Amino acid sequence: MHDIQPAAARRPEYVLPEAPPAAAGEVQRELSPWEKFWGNALARRLVVLAVLAIAWESYSRVVQNPLLFPTFTDTCVAFWRGMASGELPQRIANSLGVLAMGYGIGLAVAALLTTFAVTTRIGTDFLSTATAMLNPLPAIALLPLALLWFGLGTPSTLVVLLHSVIWPVALNTHSGFLSVSDTLRMAGQNYGLRGVRFIVLILVPAAFPSILTGMKIGWAFAWRTLIAAELVFGSNGGGGGLGWYIFENRNQMETANVFAGLLAVIIIGLLVESLVFRTVENATVRKWGMQR
Repeated sequence: MHDIQPAAARRPEYVLPEAPPAAAGEVQRELSPWEKFWGNALARRLVVLAVLAIAWESYSRVVQNPLLFPTFTDTCVAFWRGMASGELPQRIANSLGVLAMGYGIGLAVAALLTTFAVTTRIGTDFLSTATAMLNPLPAIALLPLALLWFGLGTPSTLVVLLHSVIWPVALNTHSGFLSVSDTLRMAGQNYGLRGVRFIVLILVPAAFPSILTGMKIGWAFAWRTLIAAELVFGSNGGGGGLGWYIFENRNQMETANVFAGLLAVIIIGLLVESLVFRTVENATVRKWGMQR
């Protein structure tokens, strides 16, 4: 047997002595409980919420005017009473029912507009012109017109909800379709995909991060528009939503209940963002490696 690297060919200046294990530093160690806690995103968000609640409680105790700014404790008590009495859950259910209807119809109309835009040139021109005209128009500006056309009730609320959902979803979806690479497009065309199959199997998965962003924006716009519309339109068919709950309690100078209604609006927004859209993200764009 011959030595592959003879001793004479070795370069002593490049041969380092083996370091003792202690000098190599800490390679692996178990995280402390605090590091585990701080590494959890949910735990960090709870800390932020706790800090905001403490700041709210402290400021309201300094102001000492429950008619203008109730404490966080009073708001929680009012929220619990509203939930226990069944009034607040009923108002939440009314609002979410109208929101689901408007959001679903808005998504369907946005999908049709985007499909029309990516399959025809006149569709692209129509969508570009319509989004440039109507997307900057606040939904609240359509309230008087919707009231004039449809009167008080759910149809008027649906009109402003559709305006809030259609344009951001269609604009983001169309932008996502335009950003799909030519290589991916040619790969789909080589497989013989055309029309709706090409959109569903190639464009939608590739542009899904933009589509999801548009759906988030559309949801946020629709939620805030719904509360504003309920403040104006009031009860629909004898069952008002959260906006009407806030308006009623404001008229009765029940400020803690007003804050409880606002707290319900915030909690629902957080739940939808954290549970619905985060679950969709984890199951799609994060799983596919398109988003960190």
